[in-house]
Amino acid sequence: MADELATSFIEALLSLELGARDQDGSNRFSLKGLTVSPNRTSAVEIGIRSFEAAALQFQSGPLVLEVGQLALHQVLAKVRVDRGRPRLHSLDAAYAEVSGVTVQGPLIFSREPQRDFDASHDHGNLPASGNTAAGETAARAWCLGPLAGADGKIRAEIVDAHLLFDADVTVPIRHGQIDFNEVTVEHVGPDSRMGVSPIGLYVDAPNGRSYVYQFSSAPLAGVEFERRGALPGPWGTDRGNMRLQSFIEGLLRQGRGGPGSGFTEQARLLFDRTALSGDVQLSDERFAAPGVEGEMLASGDGRNAIRFKSQAVGRGLSVEIASLSVGHAVMKARDTRVTCDEITGALNLHVLVKGAQLRFAFSVANMKMSRLRLHSPRADGV
Repeated sequence: MADELATSFIEALLSLELGARDQDGSNRFSLKGLTVSPNRTSAVEIGIRSFEAAALQFQSGPLVLEVGQLALHQVLAKVRVDRGRPRLHSLDAAYAEVSGVTVQGPLIFSREPQRDFDASHDHGNLPASGNTAAGETAARAWCLGPLAGADGKIRAEIVDAHLLFDADVTVPIRHGQIDFNEVTVEHVGPDSRMGVSPIGLYVDAPNGRSYVYQFSSAPLAGVEFERRGALPGPWGTDRGNMRLQSFIEGLLRQGRGGPGSGFTEQARLLFDRTALSGDVQLSDERFAAPGVEGEMLASGDGRNAIRFKSQAVGRGLSVEIASLSVGHAVMKARDTRVTCDEITGALNLHVLVKGAQLRFAFSVANMKMSRLRLHSPRADGV
C-alpha cells in the first residue's frame, strides 16, 4: 500500500507514468512520520513528515525524464481508493527539494492552439490572434514579460565566412529593445550596418544588402522599420528598432514551423561558422507559456540572468541561468494543477541540431520550492 501510494504521489505530481523498475533499483521511495485519518467522505487524509524518492525514471512518448532526488516535507495529502488503487487528488507540502533532474527529447513546436492553459489570467494588453475563443486562448498562452525590461549584450563572431565577410557583431539590449543604430558589425575594411526593414533583418555590407531573417508577414508587433532621411547613403538612415517581448510573442503566436523558419539559406550556411555568446538580465515581470506561468523575482540581486554560449550556432546553443528565482508559479498538465509560492535554483538548457531535427537536453542541478500545492479537478466533492 505504501509503495503504491508513493508511486501515485509521483505520477500525479509530474503527470507522467513511472517507468518499470530495473535491476539497479530505480524508482525508490521512503516515508517518515506517516499518519492516516479518514474524513467524512470516501477520501483518506494522509500526513507525512517527509517523503523522499530517488533514481526516478519516466518516459512520455519521445521524452525521457530522470530525477536524482526528490524530497517533500510536511505533507498533507488527500487520497481515495479507486478500483482498488490509491489515487492522489490533492497535496500540500511546506517545501520541496529536487536535484539531478534531466529531461531530453525532440524539440517540437505545435501549430495547434493550446487549449489547456488557464486563459482566465490577465497578462496585459496582448493582441488576440483571431476572433475565435481558441485564437484568443492561443494568444494568451504566451507572455514574455521579463523581456520587457531586459538589459544585456549578445556577441557573434563569424569566422571564415567566405560567403560574406569575417565579422564581429555586437547587439546591445537596453530596456527590452534592440536599437539597430547601436548594433555594430566590424570586419576588415569598411564596417557593415545591420537593420530591420519590412522584408526582414538585413546587413548592408560593402558588396550590398543581404537578409539574415525574412518575415513571413508585415507589419509585425514590436518592430519599427528603417526610415530614410535627407542625407544620401546608409548614414542618412534610421535603421529601426525591435521590442523583444512584443516581437517574440508575435512569432510564437504565429506558430508557423517554429523558430528559425524565416532564416535565409545564406544565413544557415553562416551559422556553422558563427560563435555566439551573451548575457541578458531579465526583469521582474510575469511570464506564461502553454501550461506554465509565473513571475520573475529579485532580479535586482543578480538573479534571473541568462547566459548564452555556442561554438557554432548551426550545431547547437547552451543557455544557463545560474540563479533562478520565480514566484507564484503555476503548472497545468493533463488534469493536474500544481502551484508554488517560490522556486529557486539553477538550470541549463542545451539545444542540439541533428540534421533537420532539433533536440533538447534540460538539466536542474538543484532546486527548492516553497508551499507546493497540487490539485486535480477530480478531487472536487471528494
